[in-house]
Amino acid sequence: MGSAHAATPQAAICTSDNPELADKLSQDINSALDGSPATTAISLHDRTTNTTCTLDADRTFDSASTVKVTVLATLLWDAQKEDRALTQEEKDRATAMITQSDNDATTALWKQLGTDRISGFLQAAGMTNTTLDSEGHWGLTQITANDEEKLLHLVTHANPVLNEDSRAYILKLTSEVIPSQRWGTPAGAPSDAQVHVKNGWLERATNGWRVHSLGAFTGGDHDYTITVLSQDNATMDDGIATIEGIARAVHKNLNAPASSAHSPG
Repeated sequence: MGSAHAATPQAAICTSDNPELADKLSQDINSALDGSPATTAISLHDRTTNTTCTLDADRTFDSASTVKVTVLATLLWDAQKEDRALTQEEKDRATAMITQSDNDATTALWKQLGTDRISGFLQAAGMTNTTLDSEGHWGLTQITANDEEKLLHLVTHANPVLNEDSRAYILKLTSEVIPSQRWGTPAGAPSDAQVHVKNGWLERATNGWRVHSLGAFTGGDHDYTITVLSQDNATMDDGIATIEGIARAVHKNLNAPASSAHSPG
């Protein structure tokens, strides 16, 4: 059987305590991906409705700047073990790294921590499919959507790995990202949600642009996280557009009024 399409992209699969919601989400996410030539992976979880959606969520991608959340989490995890507060220099670097995606600050913290500590954190976090680059390039850390979701889960809920203060600090910095870097998963988020985001973008000779977005949505009865990773984007804007199409579908469905009387016809 000949086909015009070389490879049929996999479809996002959703499960939920509300089966109707799961069907609608799968449908809307897949239609947002329709026609996109990019390779996209998705992992999301909504605690309120116990809804999960995944698409190719164990595929590895170059992390680009999304790894900065892991660097911050490692820094805090390590400080917890030493029972110490962060120094002013560490705070300044962490703030620049997350809110402005500053690369020099990231490199300084990466060197300070060293790969053993970062690997130790990944193990403690259960991020077993995340691997560090053998030559030490933090932006080439291999990540998966499912592992990034594990990280977002640790940041948003009480757990033995990151204590209350560490989690609050990560949530604070990811809510203060500069406006020009707040694209991606926050697109279409409800106005009463507290939005936390960290994006990544990187162009390489192979597989075009990597464009990724990690989002956590809390406050005002919202409790969900969205990870979208992508490559083979012709431009950075193409990647952003695809991620935002997915994000709008997710926010719309997770925040739809319970009564079907008000849903658009």
